[in-house]
Amino acid sequence: MKYTMVVNKGQNGFLIGQLKELPEVFTQGESVEELKENIADALEMYLEDMRENYRPNGETLREEEIVFA
Repeated sequence: MKYTMVVNKGQNGFLIGQLKELPEVFTQGESVEELKENIADALEMYLEDMRENYRPNGETLREEEIVFA
């Protein structure tokens, strides 16, 4: 799956990165390279939290892991 990282200028020389598709996922870094690493970590933590707190409605018929390339 593709995500779009929006980069804004923060304070004290930091860059602020936020995912356009998931605005809840954001972080900061001193360079674009560091920001990319940090946003990947933030996305991973966000998705883990979503999985842990997922509560389906209705009867679950099947659960299958899929990978988006």
